Amino acid sequence: MPYVVKTQTLENYGAHDADGKFSSGNAYWKFKGGTDYIVSDVERPADAMAYVMAAHSQNCISMKSIPTEVMTLDAWEKELAALDGDYAVFLVEQAVKVSPLN
Repeated sequence: MPYVVKTQTLENYGAHDADGKFSSGNAYWKFKGGTDYIVSDVERPADAMAYVMAAHSQNCISMKSIPTEVMTLDAWEKELAALDGDYAVFLVEQAVKVSPLN
């Protein structure tokens, strides 16, 4: 069953002109966009989330990209149906199709 894993990206503005560390008082994190990953070839929601975390997330001083939600593809499509048509089309076009078998 395909699953959709949503991610959230955070950017550390403090890392652009300083060391970006909390201990230095230079951390300044802001929420940014995210990515929806359509994950196939997994059996459970937790497998989909773990795969995206391992293969498609980022964790460094200037940026973090973390999975925040997992749902079935059917549930994601129902969620999209409730949105404005143009925005729903945008989300579908931007979704990244992935598989641990590829």
